Amino acid sequence: MVAGATPPRLTLIATVSCPLLAGGVLCLGMKTVAVPPAENRLVNLALTALVSGAVAIAFSAIFVRLSETGPISTAFWRMSLAFPAFWLWMRLERRNSSRPVPAISSVDYRWLVAAGLFFAGDLTTWHWSIQYTSVANSVLLANTAPVFVAFGGWLLFGQRVSYVFILGMVTALMGAAMLVGASFSLSAGHLTGDLLALTTAMFYGGYILAIKRLRNDLSTATTMTWAGAVSVAALLPIALLSETSFLPLTVNGWLILLALALFSHFGGHGLIGFSLAHLPVSFSSVTLLLQPVLAALFAWLFLGEILTPWQFVGGITVLAGIVIARNASRLG
Repeated sequence: MVAGATPPRLTLIATVSCPLLAGGVLCLGMKTVAVPPAENRLVNLALTALVSGAVAIAFSAIFVRLSETGPISTAFWRMSLAFPAFWLWMRLERRNSSRPVPAISSVDYRWLVAAGLFFAGDLTTWHWSIQYTSVANSVLLANTAPVFVAFGGWLLFGQRVSYVFILGMVTALMGAAMLVGASFSLSAGHLTGDLLALTTAMFYGGYILAIKRLRNDLSTATTMTWAGAVSVAALLPIALLSETSFLPLTVNGWLILLALALFSHFGGHGLIGFSLAHLPVSFSSVTLLLQPVLAALFAWLFLGEILTPWQFVGGITVLAGIVIARNASRLG
């Protein structure tokens, strides 16, 4: 313990070479550094936001299943209907700010474009992968994103992870594999779809890393508004060229899209965007493995899908992996 430091319950684990992240949260490593109570509360708030965001976006699978439009068109409406909410939030934030809002730099503009394209790519390749491989393969391979985030976090931000954290990540991924169960299979006929699903994981990992980088300089509202605008622009031509069911046919169809946009995307990704400024990016990506667990639970509750004992054990395993990763990260 550093002389004069606060009690152990208010400490974080950090690396000497690791840079200070936004909000006072330090990345993983071996040196103990005291964290003031106010920052400790901020970390807890960010963790609550991260988990709440995972809950909200887990509902997106329900909304996509109920949507009257094609999957890429659904993704387009998800982003375009959420855009006014993020834009209004950004405008209110700037109007009520007591300090001048800094201009967006050219570097940040490039990261915003990257974030928007990564998320559009994530949605597009995942939906395409389902057409060329099994749903089980697609879900499992798409959820390998934490591996790419951990590597990218080290490469881009110098965030090193401990062996205990890696154990937690592998445990959570094993739980995700158990959720899929015996339905997963590797074959030459599935190769194209499997590669698309892996590409989905890389796109989603890139999106998380880009948002993390942007939140060092920009607010949640600004980040999500302009990254979302890029996603809308990218998804529109893909939806128009690849699908015929672009518009919902009923009022109920529009309400489903609105719920997807406002609850799952504006609410869920808004909370996740806030949390990424205050939590290690590798830990955040592992925690987001809650999504397939919650999606399976919600499908059982609302769509009557079967939840097997093996899937239940898989969900518990994912939670155990997240707990291990959290203890390795010592978030406060």
